[in-house]
Amino acid sequence: MDNFVDLYTDYLISSSSYTTATGMASLLSIKHDKITRALGTGVYDSKFLWKKAKPYVEELTQSKETIILSFDDSIQEKQYTAESELNTWHFDHVFGRSVKGINFLTALVEVGGMRIPCGVEFIKKDLWVTDKKTGKKKRKSSKTKNELFREMLEECSSKIHFDYVLADSWFSSVENMICCKKTLKNDFIIALKSNRKVALSLEDKQNETYINIKTLQPGQQTVEVWFEKLDFPLLLTKQVFKNENDTVGELYLACSDLSVSYDQITTIYKKRWAVEEYHKSIKSNTGFAKSPTKKTATQTNHFVLSIIAYIKLEWLKQRTGKNHFAMKTQIYLAAQQAAYNELKNLSTTKAA
Repeated sequence: MDNFVDLYTDYLISSSSYTTATGMASLLSIKHDKITRALGTGVYDSKFLWKKAKPYVEELTQSKETIILSFDDSIQEKQYTAESELNTWHFDHVFGRSVKGINFLTALVEVGGMRIPCGVEFIKKDLWVTDKKTGKKKRKSSKTKNELFREMLEECSSKIHFDYVLADSWFSSVENMICCKKTLKNDFIIALKSNRKVALSLEDKQNETYINIKTLQPGQQTVEVWFEKLDFPLLLTKQVFKNENDTVGELYLACSDLSVSYDQITTIYKKRWAVEEYHKSIKSNTGFAKSPTKKTATQTNHFVLSIIAYIKLEWLKQRTGKNHFAMKTQIYLAAQQAAYNELKNLSTTKAA
């Protein structure tokens, strides 16, 4: 089926419920087994995603605006799907506990309000190890999330021009910073956990005099700091803000570009919110978790195709001026109207 990807992604966008081969076959008058075979035997991975994203990314990165490459992972719960190396237990910091589901890491290009995913990897726990505390067997990934981050960053750096890499504190290791700044010559703005220690000068670093960043009160300005095992300085900023429940939150950011101001760092880092909106859209608008597929290969194919469907919605957003949810609502209302008209037609048709 030569046009399977277009047909399938359009079906995902059009659907408002579970997406199945049977449902797609009925809608498009295609044989059910053709759809099942195409979804099960195709190779839809990060390389395929890049192939589809490349024309959009190349156009966007011609812009003179700041080009952002954001990295973030997310978990899609699938508690009723059989456990596998793909659908397994992961710790979710949102809930503070382990949940059963799909953990995936995305690289997202953002330019002038357009957000295009250009790479995705799924965290697969493909090894069995013995827990030293309990003596029980448990799953473990042969590649850590940070190893995948560095591999994806290297891949993106070879293909795309961008100005800053943005990531949360999960990816704030020294190894990641070295990979980004020293190896790949890219600047970054990365969040830090509040227990990190820094030196306030090169001399302090050489004397191994480090302090906890929580003791710093820089206000709305930057402080040049040195990390242990890092041979270049960073700018540190601290933001204090109120959460929705009126609690006070703090955000520490480390920036490798020494030429920028506090306001520039915080403004640029706000663009990382785009990746959260991307997660919300693929889960709500392109059927990311709404396929009852059971095999790992078929599941990952479906997930990647749902991300490609997101790219279609993002480009439609540019053309229509409507966000993803507004377009989905418009599609849903049109489907309801067609269903209502068909019901009226059935109700008024005279028996033969």
